[in-house]
Amino acid sequence: MVNSTAPSIYNIKQFGAISDGVTNNNNAITLAIEACAEAGGGTVYVPAGRFLTGAIILRSNVHFYLEAGSILVFNPDKTDYPIVHSSWEGVSREVYSSCIYAENAENISVTGYGTLDGSGHYWWNIFQKNENQYPRPKLISFDHCKNVLISGVKLTNSPSWTVHPFCSEDITIHNIRIENPSDSPNTDGINPESCRNVRISDCHIDVGDDCIAIKSGTEETKERIPCENITITNCTMIHGHGGIVFGSEMSGDIRNVTVSNCILEGTDRGIRMKSRRGRGGVIEDVRINNIIMKGVICPFIANLYYNCGPNGEEKYVWDKNPYPITKETPVFRRIHFANITARDVSAAAGFLYGLAEMHVEEITFVDVTVSMAEDAKPGLPAMMAELEPMKQRGFYCCNVTDIKFQGVTVSNHKGPAFYIENGHEIEMEGCKSKRFKSTDPLFIFNNVSNIY
Repeated sequence: MVNSTAPSIYNIKQFGAISDGVTNNNNAITLAIEACAEAGGGTVYVPAGRFLTGAIILRSNVHFYLEAGSILVFNPDKTDYPIVHSSWEGVSREVYSSCIYAENAENISVTGYGTLDGSGHYWWNIFQKNENQYPRPKLISFDHCKNVLISGVKLTNSPSWTVHPFCSEDITIHNIRIENPSDSPNTDGINPESCRNVRISDCHIDVGDDCIAIKSGTEETKERIPCENITITNCTMIHGHGGIVFGSEMSGDIRNVTVSNCILEGTDRGIRMKSRRGRGGVIEDVRINNIIMKGVICPFIANLYYNCGPNGEEKYVWDKNPYPITKETPVFRRIHFANITARDVSAAAGFLYGLAEMHVEEITFVDVTVSMAEDAKPGLPAMMAELEPMKQRGFYCCNVTDIKFQGVTVSNHKGPAFYIENGHEIEMEGCKSKRFKSTDPLFIFNNVSNIY
């Protein structure tokens, strides 16, 4: 609760805002933000009521607070969104301003118990008709900002990605609720891109694309900046194409990431890492612990033959023959999973597929239990050329080095619980399978050396 009469509080109604849901309050909100910033900072206060507005541009030292019962509806009219130079799917370009946007600002926040409604249906319709002049707005994005807080608010019907910090640092995203329809296009939940020191906690995310996706630009990005020092904890993730996703835009590196105490339900895929030749970059030093998943196609994916997006059909992307290692060769290494339960899995218990010339390496699975669904339908554990749908398969690993399975149980699978091809230094300790055909082997090793 904010005292709306305090001297440093700038109530948007005092600047002419009308809560009838029809009047466009963009000018009143802008005046309140400018007055707040020019006074050195304070709180711009949105009281209870339904307010229509266009894009909101925050400035340094402005705390944007939505009172309980307030709904800020963003006008479904593209003329209310100025063109800004930002990032779209890993490439720097001109885009429509986000509904709430800031650039080169510090000490900014969006908090409270109100709702931000992005009027996404308007933008999804434009997208589906291919009538975009520029890429759609995000609901909240902060570019090159420092010391950012997003807390308490509900975010719904985002035009595209919901929360997108870009090239920013010291970001806290806490206790927010994101709800976008499950069939809404590209409505990712939280996507930190080329950021450092990001803390995501106690959030509920139910979206039409990836719930949380960590990114650092594509090969088309001129300045490659890592996304690093990321913590994700105590979150629930529903629907979406992936629960927690790394890449495929990872050319600037993704490193130092911890994920803990999260629940993923029906997110298509669980923990998903994806890239391909040409992207370059490294995903490294990742620890994922205390996770429960239910109803996913595949809980664990590390795929270096990801073929979606521009140039995804080129031969160098899908060719399984080894290529020379260059700075454009992506790397996945030092990734650790522990204390994870996945139930009602349909396609495969896990899917690790490194490049012929650059194996996925230094991966551990400790105290992991995966149970396949009784009524599983065939599905693709990962997006790559020539991969056939799978059903109730165990761990499928190809082109891997220094992989450890300790205390891993796979239940109700068909075929081996662990299939490893083109592997080196494979350690298996205390692994078992339950409710499988007695004629199926526990392990199949094909061209594997140094098995412990």
